[in-house]
Amino acid sequence: MRRLFRTLLRLALFLVSGAWLADRWLRDRAGGGPPAPIRTSVIVDAPIERVWAVVADVERQPEWMHDLREIRLTTPPPVGLGTRGVGRVRVLGIALDDPVEVTAFEPPTRYAIRHEGLVKGGGEIRLAPGADETTTIVTWDETLVPPVLPHLGAFVLGAVFEPIFQRDLERLAALVEAGDDPGDAG
Repeated sequence: MRRLFRTLLRLALFLVSGAWLADRWLRDRAGGGPPAPIRTSVIVDAPIERVWAVVADVERQPEWMHDLREIRLTTPPPVGLGTRGVGRVRVLGIALDDPVEVTAFEPPTRYAIRHEGLVKGGGEIRLAPGADETTTIVTWDETLVPPVLPHLGAFVLGAVFEPIFQRDLERLAALVEAGDDPGDAG
């Protein structure tokens, strides 16, 4: 039993050391700065104002963001720079509260938040009109930084969440293209 314990302890130390070295290597590759963002994009067959109406409707974001189950604003409306809220997210099957603050709100081209929960970082959604202005190019950068082994963790989270975020943008496009947005009322 003692021999098994020592073997397991050595294995654990080896794995922890390897993870620490991988984290340092990834940090050095990033030039010592923050981890690289997860970048996704989509072209929406709708003008920029219609896309913005859905992106900026914070309370409807769970309709197109798969892991965001609900959002509760903790500051009074309207939504804008400095707005705070708590998102209930499901990450790898675990429900977490994600306190956020809006750090950019520039209609109709830029919306950004800062994550202030267990996983730090931020997200930025940029909108640009397509060539004929009947389409919109949506680009989403999301940086997720876990509290331990931040660069290695961000690398792993990037591999997991990039396809999820891409599907989120595809759901956003489908929602807007179906005409199911606040701009269609009245």
